[in-house]
Amino acid sequence: MDFGPDSIPDPNLFYTTDEEKTFQHEESLPSLPMPDLQKTLNRYLDSIKPHVTADEYRQTEFLVQQFGCGIGKELNEKLKKKAQNMRNWLEVWWEDFAYLEGRYPEAPFVNFGGPGPYMHHYMPPKDGTQVERGSLITHYALQYWKLIREERLKPDKDRNGSHLSMSQFHRAFNTCKIPGVKKDKILYYFKTVSEGDTPIHMVVFCRGRIFTFDCIDEHGEPLTAPELKIQFQRIRDECDSQPEGPGIGQLTADERTSWAHMRSRLLALHPDNHKNLELIQSSLMAVALDDNSPTDESNVFEMSLAGDPQNRWFDKSSILIYYKNGLAGSNCDHSPMDAMIVVSSTFYIDLNVKRCKGKWPGSVEVRDLAKPQELVFHIDDVIREGIAKARQMFLTYGSNLRCCTKHFMGYGRKYLRSKHLHPDTHVQLAMQYTYYKMHKKAAPTYETATTRRFYRSRTETLRSCTVELVDWCKAMVDPNATNEQKVRLYMRAADKHNKLMSEATQLQGCDRHLLGLMLIAREEGLPTPQLYEDISYKKSGGGGNFVLSTSFVGYTTCYGAVAPMLQDGYGTFYRVEADKIVPVVTSWQVSEETDADKFATGMMDALKELGDLLDTVSANTAKL
Repeated sequence: MDFGPDSIPDPNLFYTTDEEKTFQHEESLPSLPMPDLQKTLNRYLDSIKPHVTADEYRQTEFLVQQFGCGIGKELNEKLKKKAQNMRNWLEVWWEDFAYLEGRYPEAPFVNFGGPGPYMHHYMPPKDGTQVERGSLITHYALQYWKLIREERLKPDKDRNGSHLSMSQFHRAFNTCKIPGVKKDKILYYFKTVSEGDTPIHMVVFCRGRIFTFDCIDEHGEPLTAPELKIQFQRIRDECDSQPEGPGIGQLTADERTSWAHMRSRLLALHPDNHKNLELIQSSLMAVALDDNSPTDESNVFEMSLAGDPQNRWFDKSSILIYYKNGLAGSNCDHSPMDAMIVVSSTFYIDLNVKRCKGKWPGSVEVRDLAKPQELVFHIDDVIREGIAKARQMFLTYGSNLRCCTKHFMGYGRKYLRSKHLHPDTHVQLAMQYTYYKMHKKAAPTYETATTRRFYRSRTETLRSCTVELVDWCKAMVDPNATNEQKVRLYMRAADKHNKLMSEATQLQGCDRHLLGLMLIAREEGLPTPQLYEDISYKKSGGGGNFVLSTSFVGYTTCYGAVAPMLQDGYGTFYRVEADKIVPVVTSWQVSEETDADKFATGMMDALKELGDLLDTVSANTAKL
């Protein structure tokens, strides 16, 4: 989907359909398969080779053999039996284990976020534009909500024309995570038209205060941008003329058990608090009118992921942030959906902004609208102390996160396709080469692979650091290796990556199956098998120990970022446009080993070096 400024499609034609409904194919999708145990174990052994010594590998190989014919075989039979009665044996486990059981704060550790791409064309930084731009973007976000509500959003298909699961789109709005003492839960308030009524109000956070108003009219139509502008300006004026509010939303920045206790206390203090929490939780979306003004693109990422928590409610699935200088960002809870759903909605907004050139194209007439209602909480000193604690915790974590984004303008999708190379594979290799040059070792790497071809399925892990890739990296830094040797090893590593990605999309990686075996042991009250305690499991990334946490967010103008999994790790999301490649790199500033700015710069150098290498070898081959 590479569109130049003169070839912008009508977003409604591009996104909508009246021939089929958004969710109509879900029940006909294949059930999530059960992988073959021996193939899973073989893939696991192959994945650890770049990261362990010969002695460690032999020890792990022995453990794997024992596991495969012993406890692992028993657990696999139990898992197969469980899967026989379920369309998706992993769905609940993955949600619980990956997102609901963790006790760490959502932001910046779990949430994903980033700037709107509009800043690169019709909405560059400009003071005094917060409310006007916010109203325009929010209107188009509400139009996207309406497409899902009416089931007119086109169902996604893969490159072969097969339908993909759309279940996560049902969770994109009117969704909130509720903290628990031991485990959180997710409340889903959204309903399609055929399912019944759904909440039509939004919440707006501004200077520590919270407001709500209906953003959908009695006919099911979103308020126009001029009408939203009136409502946002009313809130902005009210907050600018009064002292700051208590910042209740900051409680969501705390560790989850502490937030759960604070929430219980809020509910016990006054009935109004229950009503207010329910309005926030069920709201269509949250909007933050922020007083910060990011200075550049990387700064927007940092503020979206780890900015001032005063005006945020981190547990919502859809949060739009409008900064004082007119830039826009988002910070969304990762639990109910993966980033590609946000990419889809953001690209829809971006196409609309481009089509109208950043100016509202419709009627400027404004109906008589009820003023936004402020949600006033009853709090005590314990809650005030909790707010202060949560704020300080978040600012401490947030100040530790560094984001850096750079635009490589040398080539992009068109060039790579002309070489018959997959853009995602190429960037993965460039990333691994960058890490290898900087750190003189291979990095256990998590790349997201979608499994949405199956019923209500989400992702598998692609362990993209392979023996073939490390062999290529070694050749790249070897002064005696010829260009032809380097390209031959590049192609070998790329082929391995493509094969692994194809397998992972069929749930034929190793991580989700191994997770299922571990969790069935826990469910049966059995001890954790020794395989998961083995040093090779951790050194290869198992148990959330991937040094590189990566994801390809596609060919649109949209992008995002997440925090690294480890203190000495990187988070690297990237998009590929027609003629450029844009990575976003995150690192923890406390680390003495990693540096997001150096890594991003290193990727720019690596991409150029690879382009020059491919051109040189192609030219030499042509001469022959």
